[in-house]
Amino acid sequence: MPTELLFRADAYLTETPATVVAVNERGGIALDRTVFYATGGGQPGDAGVLVRADGTQVAIGTAIYDPEDKSRVLHVPLEGQAPLSAGESVTAKLDWERRLKRMRIHTALHLLSVVLPYPVTGGAIGDGDGRLDFDIPEGGLDKAELTEKLNALVAKNAAITERWITDAELDANPGLVKTMSVKPPRGSGRVRLVSIEGIDLQPCGGTHVRNTAEIGAVVVTDVEKKGKQNRRVRIALS
Repeated sequence: MPTELLFRADAYLTETPATVVAVNERGGIALDRTVFYATGGGQPGDAGVLVRADGTQVAIGTAIYDPEDKSRVLHVPLEGQAPLSAGESVTAKLDWERRLKRMRIHTALHLLSVVLPYPVTGGAIGDGDGRLDFDIPEGGLDKAELTEKLNALVAKNAAITERWITDAELDANPGLVKTMSVKPPRGSGRVRLVSIEGIDLQPCGGTHVRNTAEIGAVVVTDVEKKGKQNRRVRIALS
């Protein structure tokens, strides 16, 4: 049974009632629906708790896609948690503070890809910081200048929305894809586009804030040379 991915429709939904569909031999818990983002695209899986009917909680350390069934999300409990059983009713609750930091930094990384319009070769999202790797033939990137340009985009108060296009539409517009190492999530016949009004449009399956103003001030903390044509740019919420 596929997991209904509520975070795709509303990244601000912090909890949901759900039913345990299955528990695998490693303790991974599959629910019929979830607000937990599952690890992918450089964004780590969410943490939080599953609250049982009696009020006791099962602490969840991360969420991943089931290696044996990619349509299901497994909620991975921390060590020592009481086991759940298929058919149990629970309430899935996010560690919202952590998720919001990731949403803010993820959206800021979209803006960074506008400030530096080069092919992206890698990236990672942390709890209030993140990075992108760019295929840039020349160095000389100035942290202060990049920070200024990035915050100028944040200050535009641009609305952020999502819409879906078909795989065929994406194939007809290959310029939408900026990432060389992380491909847009496919498999359902459609791809989710994230639009930052007047600034950026690219396929992405992650979670984002609704307006660039919600990102807050950001700073470029480091520019590293990772190869002849590879520059790693790190940013953080300030």
